[in-house]
Amino acid sequence: MKKVTRVAIQGIKASFHEEAAFKFFGTDIQTIECNSFKQTCESLEKKECDYVIMAIENSIAGSLLPNYTLIREYNFAVVGEVYLAIQLHLMALPGVKFEDVKFATSHPIAIRQCVDFFYDYPHIQVIEGNDTAACAKRIKDEQLKDTVAIANTLAAELYGLNIIERRIESNKKNFTRFLILKLDKTEELKEVNKASICFQVGNHVGALSKVLNIFAEQQVNLTKIQSMPVLGKRNDYYFYVDMEWTSMENYDKAVRQALKYTVNFNIMGEYQKNDKV
Repeated sequence: MKKVTRVAIQGIKASFHEEAAFKFFGTDIQTIECNSFKQTCESLEKKECDYVIMAIENSIAGSLLPNYTLIREYNFAVVGEVYLAIQLHLMALPGVKFEDVKFATSHPIAIRQCVDFFYDYPHIQVIEGNDTAACAKRIKDEQLKDTVAIANTLAAELYGLNIIERRIESNKKNFTRFLILKLDKTEELKEVNKASICFQVGNHVGALSKVLNIFAEQQVNLTKIQSMPVLGKRNDYYFYVDMEWTSMENYDKAVRQALKYTVNFNIMGEYQKNDKV
């Protein structure tokens, strides 16, 4: 009997994390619901799941900085990525009309992505929740007739809600990037062309520039650079860098050279680029 892949998600069924997991792994998986990103990491550490899917950045809300720290501290392997178009809808119990709505609830990031819509309806009180799908489920469970949730079509279908306003996100080209995490790097892909790394450099003129130029000289394209302060150390930073290449030889050479000018250099994962939305 084929073993079912278990994937830990932040949130409940029909959340965007589950939708992203379906896009990457297919729908024939078991999703493990978790209340927080830290709990997904604990689930993977305890081997209660095979993978974690974790949002890392949104095109409107920006980077989810605490998640970079979680990946580094748990020392998980990044083995893939998936981009998901974020389409946000207002949904309510059947029969509820928009003029009946007094409250709207969703995850804080989803709310931020819809500020332009609610600017035109100041009478609607927006309330933050833990998860988009959980907010939809609460409306069903408590039969809230004055409240709408901001969530995806999966949530509307699963919890029997009607979509009363579609696509309320401010930017219609809104997407979230998710990373696929595994306990360790036991499986090596035959073809990799992207990596996520982390390192520190000395606090002196040109230290970071020297490292970045090494990759440029080897035709390795740096697609993202994110800095995070080192806890308790003033002026010390971790630099998280995503990079792509066409020549594995050039990438290997660049890494070997960069090691000379960095400390705490960590290849968090090497994987195949997967940026189709």
